[in-house]
This record gives sequence, structure tokens and C-alpha cells, in this order.
Amino acid sequence: MSSSSTTPATPVPAPEYKPLEAAALRRAVDPADLAFTSTEELSHLEGIIGQERATRAVRFGLGIEAPGYNIFALGPAGAGRTTTIRRYLRQVAVERPTPPDWVYVFNFEDPDEPLALSLPAGKGALLRQRMDELLRDVVEQLPQAFETEQYQEHRSQLIRRYQKQREALLEQVKQLAQAHGYTILETPMGLALAPLGPDGKPLPPDQVENLPPHVKAQLDAVRDQVEEALEKTMRQIYELEKQLRRALVNLDRQVAASVLSYLFEDVRREFQDVPEVVRWLEACLQDMLDNIHALRQVLVAMAQMTGGGEVPPSLPMRHWEDTPLARYTVNLLVDHRKTQGAPVIYEPNPTVHNLVGRQEFKARFGALITDFTMLRAGALHKANGGYLVLNIVDLLRQPLAWEALKRALKTGEIVIEDIPQQLGFFPTVGLRPKPIPLHVKVVLIGEPLYYYLLYALDEDFPELFKVRADFAPDMPWTREHVLQVAQFVHTLCEEEDLPHFTVEAVGVLVAHAGRLASSQKKLTARFGLLADIIREAAYWASDAGHEQVQAEDVRKAIEERAYRSRMWEERIRELILDNVIYIDTEGKAVGQINGLAVITLGDYTFGRPHRITARVSLGQAGVINIEREAKLSGRIHDKGVLILSGFLAGRYAQDKPLSLSATLTFEQSYEGVEGDSASSAELYAILSALAGIPLRQDVAVTGSVNQRGQIQPVGGINEKIEGFFAVCKARGLTGTQGVIIPATNVQHLMLKDEVVQAVQDGQFHIYPIRTVDEGLEILTGIAAGRRAPDGTWPEGTVNWYVDRRLRQMAMRLRQFGRAREREEGRPKKTEEEANEETPQEPPKEPPTPPDVPEQGE
Repeated sequence: MSSSSTTPATPVPAPEYKPLEAAALRRAVDPADLAFTSTEELSHLEGIIGQERATRAVRFGLGIEAPGYNIFALGPAGAGRTTTIRRYLRQVAVERPTPPDWVYVFNFEDPDEPLALSLPAGKGALLRQRMDELLRDVVEQLPQAFETEQYQEHRSQLIRRYQKQREALLEQVKQLAQAHGYTILETPMGLALAPLGPDGKPLPPDQVENLPPHVKAQLDAVRDQVEEALEKTMRQIYELEKQLRRALVNLDRQVAASVLSYLFEDVRREFQDVPEVVRWLEACLQDMLDNIHALRQVLVAMAQMTGGGEVPPSLPMRHWEDTPLARYTVNLLVDHRKTQGAPVIYEPNPTVHNLVGRQEFKARFGALITDFTMLRAGALHKANGGYLVLNIVDLLRQPLAWEALKRALKTGEIVIEDIPQQLGFFPTVGLRPKPIPLHVKVVLIGEPLYYYLLYALDEDFPELFKVRADFAPDMPWTREHVLQVAQFVHTLCEEEDLPHFTVEAVGVLVAHAGRLASSQKKLTARFGLLADIIREAAYWASDAGHEQVQAEDVRKAIEERAYRSRMWEERIRELILDNVIYIDTEGKAVGQINGLAVITLGDYTFGRPHRITARVSLGQAGVINIEREAKLSGRIHDKGVLILSGFLAGRYAQDKPLSLSATLTFEQSYEGVEGDSASSAELYAILSALAGIPLRQDVAVTGSVNQRGQIQPVGGINEKIEGFFAVCKARGLTGTQGVIIPATNVQHLMLKDEVVQAVQDGQFHIYPIRTVDEGLEILTGIAAGRRAPDGTWPEGTVNWYVDRRLRQMAMRLRQFGRAREREEGRPKKTEEEANEETPQEPPKEPPTPPDVPEQGE
């Protein structure tokens, strides 16, 4: 029948659509399939659950020794990457050798460049202890060696010999001076010449001036000779003094060496397998002997500090500060005494100092000073020979930290730098510690965005982090993975001393893991969320007095967690029930439909219905998205609306122009709208407005549509269904209410028990569809109709009503255009031109081109 017929048509009833059975709405775990009654029976979890790709990548990255093969573990936040990787690294690290200790010691050749010494694990602390004991023995025993009668007698002999030689030289020069009329006086300024008087005594200066000229001339003539002899004698005395000092120093060195060599020999023998330490000990001994005089002064001070008594058995390092003894102490930078295997270090605050170490300073007389004892280790030092785990966001937030890490990895060395001095903040002279060789595997953890940005923008990143470990957000729901989840529960309960779970409780937890993954085929891999549920279920079990966590305890934890977060969901529902927000759950309306949206507030996501309306009129503006015009529409939502225009043109504008203006809006929406999951609902509203056929208000719709009329899957399917169900339940279930969803979303259904029960009781229905036409038939109760070979639609079908309305609108628009032309006095068009613009009856032949098939047609 022609679509232009004006004879009223009888609507063709739609076929009956069967909603989903309750069994299809949720997947559960049968406890009989699990071979345990309690997680207490299970073994400890080994490895990473359900992350085969990431596990292989991590294993490869840890195994390969080539430079640059550090690991970037990327995946969604909350997937338990950090906890999982640290646990896995600890398991691997136990089988690796323990790296050496590192100490910084004084560099006797260049004090500004402290030496870094490597010792076998545990020997660093031993060296520090032995050097502290050695210094204690030095303070106690060395003074005793200098108090012996033998030493005092030998010292006295040296001094007496010097004094005798000095007196002989002075006597000789005195006789020479007297023979020439002079005498030698010893003054505070040294030796001086003075003329002799007739009485053989030195003349005062005033008498010297009154001597007869010829006497003064005689004295002056021999004065140079006497002064020359005196100077020679003074040089000889000075040489004697130097010989005495050297002799006394040698004596002190010999006495000190007899004590120190014995003390150092014990330490040297204990560390004879570490040549660097032996060389440093020899340098310490030599330095002590070279500075024995200063050392003896320190010993006097130490004796005063201890009141002349015995030195405490273990003087801490601070007692040697500001004394020459400080240079003989050991700064233990990295201590692996208690480390089993390789270290696994996680640095939560990766500042540049926390990564590569720092130099500390102390104020002294208005200046900042430092020494090798104030060097402090960073995370790279502690993880050297093992593994360092960092969060990329924390790392990039810290100034200079990323560059410092890259520099250490590129050079293979850890250098403790004075960052404030480099930046010119403090005019201090810092140390230049010898670098420490770096052998570490760095594991960065972050979301995929940071990996892609660094890979694209940092030229060093691809060379330093060659291993990409992708952590999937979910894993297949298999029996093996269910048992591994149970082992995860066991492990957490053992580690945190929580009550174990019954098999039924594990089943509820696994079902919740499927709910978090929004899938009947997948389980979430976000074990951080599961760990929280485990802890909270353990709390509720203890609160209820259960020895083990029961299924109801897990349900209680899940419900309480949702209750704490759903205040705004309940507020919105109250507004709907109070008719502040307009949502109909009964009856029918033209151009009006209930769409479904998802709202995420922090860690909580919920669904809510939205009224979507459409109005159509004559015009050529096409589909107008009011949200877009008001700048409340996102790009994906804009795309979804534009697809509607493509669908309408492809289906109804093959034999006539699409002459309409249609407006679409989310009523009472005052926030942004994003996503295309409401595009099918928007299309139904437009088609209803065109056909004049009312749509059911007791059925809500979700699903995106493409240009060929196929219904595509959407996200948040469970929350959307539950959001509309909650409104219907609050108003009272009628037995006709339900939701239309994409058929491909059935596999994602993990609905709450109350929704499943309502479906089982026939009070609520869920209809899966694959095409627009199927949805039209459910919403209108009228058959959608299939296009005939001649391009027409069966009379009384929805598509027939829509096509007839569009043809009428095209003709009216044409007639309006002609009338306007006559009013404006335009020349009348020829019959041929008019016929070209007039919509014609659909041709009997040829049929719709085969290269543009439509779903359901």
C-alpha cells in the first residue's frame, strides 16, 4: 500500500518478546565445586593471580642482566599492582644472593672525597664495631705506654743530650765573644751581644754610647765576626732542636707503633679477605703515627672526659666527633645483617635525597660544615643488588628526582650530591663522595597514560625501561582462578591474623569479584578492593561472634560498604519519588522515554533513570542536540546524536529529502552528559514523535546504536538496571516494568539478589535486543515492519507510520516553499522542475540497493 494513503491504518501487533530468565542475570559459585570447607586448609599463595602476561614480563625483566631492562608495570589503579609485585619480588629475592654492605670512610689522600668500601653482608657493621673498639683501646692503652719508666727515661736521655750539646755550643761562642770584648746575653727575644766593661760585666746601653771613639771603633770592627759566630751557633742549636723533635717523634712513633700495630693487626686479620679494607686500615695506622702529637693531645682530653677512669666499653661515634679520632670511624651506609637474599625496597616518598642519598650539615660558628660521617643512604643504596619499587606519579611529583634516577641508571653509579649547593641555595663547600657502583632492577608502577607519555616525550625512557608489564584489570573466571582467589584469602588472613573464610563465604567473595568486573566470564584483578572486603568481612564476623567468616558476613561487608557511599543515590531517588525529578514508571507517552545513566562519585558508581524527550517539526535543521547547544554535551554524546541523523537518512530518505527539525534533550539535566549509551533511547523518542505512537514508560532503555540500526553494548549495565529497579520498587512493582538492554551485555550481568528475585517472581523483566526494530516492538507493542522489495513498508507498522509522516512533512515543506515563492513574485517553475522536487511514490522496482542492508529489514 502506498505510504501516502490517507486511509487510517490498523496497527500490526508486535510479536511477543521473552525476557531473560533469572538464571541468566547472575553467575554464582557452587561450594560443591571447591575442594575445601575453609581457607584454613589451603596453602600460601605463590605468584601473581591471573596475570600471565604481566608475570612473564616481570620474570623476564628480573632474569635478564643486560642494562636498561628495568620494568614498567602498567595497569588500572587499585589493581593491587604494588602489593602484588612487592610480594612476588620478595619471593624471588629470597633465592638471590645477599648484596654487600657499603661504608664510607675517611680518604687520607683527599679528605673531600670520602672512600666507599664494599664488604660482605654483615661485615660493614662488624668493621664499624671493631673500629669503635679499637679507638676505645687506643684511648685507654696508648697513654699508658707513654707513662712507663722506660719511655720517660729514654725521653729524658734525649733531652739531656740535647741540653748538653746546646750548652757546649753556647760556651764555645761565649769564649769567642769574651776574647773580642763581648758577652752573650739570653733574652726573651733570643741571644744578644753586649760589650764588656772593665769589670767584666755587660755595659749598659748609655755607657756604650759614652765610650771613647777609638774604643767604639775597635768593638765595631770585631762585632761582625762575633755576630757571625753567634748566628752559626744559633743555627747549630736550631738543628739540634729539630733533631730532638724528630728523635722525640720517632720515640713516640716507636712507642705508639708497639701498641697500635698490635691493635690494628687484630682488625686487619679479621678483614684480610677484603683488600680495600686492609689498605684503609694500613692508612689509618700510618696516619695515627704521622699525627701522634695531635693524637696524644686528644688522649689527654679523653682522659679528662672520663675523669681519668676506664673508657666505656662502647663509646658511640659521636664521642669521637670534632677530634682527630673521627677520621678513623666508619660510616655504615648500607647494612645487610638482617637481609635474607636480595633487598626489595619500596620508596613511598621518592625525593631526590631519598633516592640517591644526602649530605647532612651542622652549624659551627655561623657556618655549615659536613664530613663523611654525615653521609646518608638513599633508596638506591638500600636496593643496590636487589629491587627498587617506585610509583611513577610520586616520582614525577618530586623536583629533580626523575632526572637523578635516570642519571644513576645510565651511569651505573650512585653519587651523593649536594643538591642545594648545585642550585646555589647555600654557599657551602660540600663533599664529593666516591660513587658506588649500581646494580639494581627498578620497577615503576603507574597507569598506562604515564607510560605512553614518557615513551613519547622522554628519549631516555625507552632505553632505561625496556620491559613493559601489562596488568589486566580482570582475569578469566575459571576454577583455577577461583581457587587462587581462595588462596589469596588464606594468605591475607595469615599475614594479618584475620579469621579464615568458609567455602560459602569464598563463593560470595568470588561472585563479588565478578560483579566488580561486570562480567559472568571474568573476575576482577583489583585485589586491593577484594582485600578491603576481606578485612571488612572479618570485622563483621568478629562483631557477630563468628569464629570463621560466613557468607552473610561477606554480604554484610559489601552492603555496608555501599551504604556508606550511596547517600547521593538515595537523595536523587527521593527527588524522583517526590516528583521533583520527573520519571514515569507506568503508562505511555509520545516522544518520551526513560533512558539510563551512570554516575560515579569517588569509589561508588550508581545508575539513575533520565527522562529523554524529542519534538519534531517541519524544517531542515536535522537532529538538534539541546545539550550540545547548551555546552553540556561531551564529544562521544555528540557523536551518538550525529549517528542518529545517519540512521534516519539511511532508512527513510532514499526516495525523498529528510525534511525535519528534531530536538533532543535530557530533561532536568543540569550537569554534563557524556557517552553514547542513550543513543538508542534518543532514537526511539524521535521515531515515537514522528510516528505519533506512544512509548511504554514502565520500561527503561540503554544501549548505543550504529547507523545500520544495530544495538551495541554499553558500560555500567548492572548499575543502570538496578537504578531503575530501585525507583520501580519504591513506587511498587507492577509486574510489567523492566529494562531493555543490548543482547551483547547479557554476559556482563551480575545483578543484586533482590533484582534476580524480582525477575524470578515475574515482577521485573529484562529484555535483550540486537536491533532498533526489536526495541520499537517492545516499547510500542506494534510490529516494526520489514521493507518490501519495492521499498515500501508494511501498512500499520511503526516504520510505515514514520515513513508516512516524513513524506507528509516533505510535501508540506515543498508546498510552503511554493507559496512563499508566489508571495515573493519569483518566476513560476516549469512542470519538469516541479516534478523533480515533488516526492514521488516509491517505485515498484528496483528494490533497495543490496549494498546498504539494514538490521531487521
